[in-house]
Amino acid sequence: SAASAWPTKNKDRNPVEDSTDRRCPFFAVRLEGGLYMEPAVLGEYYTVAGTGTAEIVDRRSRFLGAVAPAADEQEAQAFLAEIRREHWEARHHVYAYVVEGGRIRRCSDDGEPQGTGGKPVLDVVQGAELMQCVAVVTRYFGGILLGAGGLVRAYSHTCALALDAARVVVMHKTHRYLFDADYAMVGKLDYFLKFQPVRVNARDFAASVTYDVSVKQEDAPAFLAGLVEASLGRVEPLLLEEDYGPWDEADAPATGAEKE
Repeated sequence: SAASAWPTKNKDRNPVEDSTDRRCPFFAVRLEGGLYMEPAVLGEYYTVAGTGTAEIVDRRSRFLGAVAPAADEQEAQAFLAEIRREHWEARHHVYAYVVEGGRIRRCSDDGEPQGTGGKPVLDVVQGAELMQCVAVVTRYFGGILLGAGGLVRAYSHTCALALDAARVVVMHKTHRYLFDADYAMVGKLDYFLKFQPVRVNARDFAASVTYDVSVKQEDAPAFLAGLVEASLGRVEPLLLEEDYGPWDEADAPATGAEKE
């Protein structure tokens, strides 16, 4: 069921089905007291790094998949509208999205037989444990009926391929720091950073060298302590911002494309 496909990292969540749409139900995440979980409450979550596309042909029907990050329903609908404008001659634009920290999950068969398009695409997105994501699969009908099973396979596989193309990342609470260093310290600091769980966004060479680095919130205390030690206390990092940031991880959930 869709409820059982929720990310295993948040098993304490309570999926609530809204029966106003029997074909593609809307699922909400509700905490005790009626409060909704937002990403800030959920901690880390999986999404796509950017836009990804894929295409397959099945018995002369072309299936074009496109996925993208989307923070809310407005962004998801805007992406859908963009795809519809680009492929205005296509017969079907099946879609699914999971946004607003998992609070809103919607899908549509867009004229295909009930349950053969939107729900399979949503299942792929949920199976990969993704949030803040929209997926659209456009079909140019080739004149040959594929049957319910054929449609489910085609829509699912196209969506999975597009997710692979977009690259799945895990979003962590991330701290971004700036710090200046003398040129004499650059070699030592570069060596230190090479073995730290950080991302060096930029180095600016002027009167001194300014480092711009990002680190997961959970790794920040150890990193800062190590930086002080490596610089003999001569570096004073400035916390520039706290936000969610993408991090590649080897254990990111499979999209299902490799099963086909």
